Amino acid sequence: MRREREFGWTWVDRWTYRMAFRTTTRQFTELAGRPLGARGSSRARTLTALASLVLVAAVFALAVVGVWLTVAFPFPNLAILPGVAMVGLAIALRPRFGRLDPELEVLSRDRAPELFALIGEVATAIGAPTPDVVGVDSEINAYAGAVGLRRRKVLCLGLPLWGSLTANERVALLGHELGHFVNGDPRRGLLTQPAFTMLGSAADLFRPVQTVVGGGLVEMVGDALGRAFQWVISRVLFAAHLLLVSVALRDSQRAEYLADELSARVAGSAGATELLDALVTAESMKLAVRRETRAGHGPDRWRSALAEARATNSDRLPLLRQLSVRDEASLFAAHPPTGLRRRMLTDRQWQSPSVVLTEARMERIDAELAREYERFRRTVAWSG
Repeated sequence: MRREREFGWTWVDRWTYRMAFRTTTRQFTELAGRPLGARGSSRARTLTALASLVLVAAVFALAVVGVWLTVAFPFPNLAILPGVAMVGLAIALRPRFGRLDPELEVLSRDRAPELFALIGEVATAIGAPTPDVVGVDSEINAYAGAVGLRRRKVLCLGLPLWGSLTANERVALLGHELGHFVNGDPRRGLLTQPAFTMLGSAADLFRPVQTVVGGGLVEMVGDALGRAFQWVISRVLFAAHLLLVSVALRDSQRAEYLADELSARVAGSAGATELLDALVTAESMKLAVRRETRAGHGPDRWRSALAEARATNSDRLPLLRQLSVRDEASLFAAHPPTGLRRRMLTDRQWQSPSVVLTEARMERIDAELAREYERFRRTVAWSG
């Protein structure tokens, strides 16, 4: 099993891996050939939403009691100390709904009209809203999400990934990412997102830290007892966090399958499966992009180099897909294994593309991003 440890204890990692592999393959079997519905698993979604409401209510109650203790009695009084502490704890544990990544290079419609037009066409084809913010970064990745209480929709395209993909694969990538705005992913919902973060934040907050160094015996014993209490509370909260997240992520993986189906609807099944093959060979993509970028070449050469690498390793693709099923299985993975995602598409009715990106239009889009590509090239050159 070529994978990093999740807990650090061999027997625990083996047990959780076996459970994850069985759960992942069982979910695939249950979903294969059936509608993937945007509403998802009612039990998982209900549990996630209920947990979020309970956590938010608990933090709100903590803040209310803390404020009451602070102002209810004449000053000075001892109730102020626990009151202020409770208010501070409530502030630290408050739900967080994300913010715009400061590393994101935000694009304007005036700067990239062809790209924005393509995004609009893909969004219309799958019935998704257009993002409020479109940006690029230097990762071999792409993501779509919502930030803030207003849930501003954000689309980020990693330049190494975007520049390395063919025209059909780019449409498939947009279809998948924009599909997250309509696939019912619990990680992006205002009502369900707190369940993914609040217990984890609480566990971090209670993590024991040694505060007494070189004190007397009484101070050292008191510090040891306090840290032992913190350790127990932290581990209980962390265990509850892991349990809740592992349940919620089952529905998140279902949402990923649906995003792939929306990707196939807009780019065709061929484009969507080719995109997944590109992702399963991400290491080759990384090496090709870095090599060609250091040689002063742009995205046109990235695609050529990646095509050559794919042709050379075409016989290994089925093996890589199968390995991904085992390597990427995890109770805490938001995505199903890439091999299963591809198999889900090939087992469904084959679809033709509804949006076609021509080579000429793709070149115009790359020309709009020339400044961002050049900035990425300099970063790669300097990092060498």
